[in-house]
Amino acid sequence: MPLHRLTSITIGVPNVAETAAYYTDFGLTPQSGPATTQAFSTVEGGEQLRIAHAPTRRLLRLGVGVSDPDDLDRIAAGLSRLDASFDREASSLRTREPGTGVEIVVEIAEPIKQTSAAPALANGPGRVDRANERADATLREGPVKPRKLGHVVIGSTDQEASEKFFAEGLGFKTSDSVRGLAAFMRCSTDHHNVLVQQAPVSFLHHTSWQVDDVDEVGRGATAMLEADPGRHVWGLGRHHIGSNFFWYLKDPAGNFSEYYSDLDCVVDEQLWRPGVWEGLKGLYSWGPPPPPSFLEPEDLAALMTGAHSA
Repeated sequence: MPLHRLTSITIGVPNVAETAAYYTDFGLTPQSGPATTQAFSTVEGGEQLRIAHAPTRRLLRLGVGVSDPDDLDRIAAGLSRLDASFDREASSLRTREPGTGVEIVVEIAEPIKQTSAAPALANGPGRVDRANERADATLREGPVKPRKLGHVVIGSTDQEASEKFFAEGLGFKTSDSVRGLAAFMRCSTDHHNVLVQQAPVSFLHHTSWQVDDVDEVGRGATAMLEADPGRHVWGLGRHHIGSNFFWYLKDPAGNFSEYYSDLDCVVDEQLWRPGVWEGLKGLYSWGPPPPPSFLEPEDLAALMTGAHSA
């Protein structure tokens, strides 16, 4: 696969300072930059989030990393076959996905080098791997810091066309899909980096940030809710498609953000078998049922009105 990761995203919101404060609490590290925006880095991904002003909340920009100019040439050829417009420079390519309205910037970038955390020892029936010691997770202190940006979920007014654009134009692979509704697509070995779902208006549903394990998912969410219980959306649970543990929270602009761990990884294309799911059957294996506001955000009607008046 010539693609190897998400590099960064830019989210537009009407309340930059308030939203930026949320992502600082979430565990991202603020970076210096223009006064009109706020950038954030993750532990291993570098600068991966920028908050900018926009009349309504939306994903403005999505960055994808490739290894060399030959990869950009292949993407340029794919976009040409789709009659999609793009601007090619020496080390990057810019285009716009029409179903979501998101600017896509494909750029030559270094792969993320992730360090491996020591596995937490766990006891189980007939197995004592952690003898005479407390569980490591009960002794952890300090804030949870996301390792990297994992994926984004965006609504498209033409899901099939968007999936085709990401697949045939950019080179994403479809890991799983929900018939007539959504495609889980990857530009790395992660199960998905972009999820495109059918929607009446283009909007950002959520961003997802990797942490070490389920205990970090729980610790991160607990700290966020201790500061503001109104941030809670859905969790703790385990997804079926993708298999990851999750907990969703909501930023002040209305975007959902997810702590996740233990996501499926596709390291051999020949061994992975994409599945096609019906309705919500693949959404989660266990956990509380998703609230209606997760399936259809409360501000969706307002976003549609804003899109029609823009």
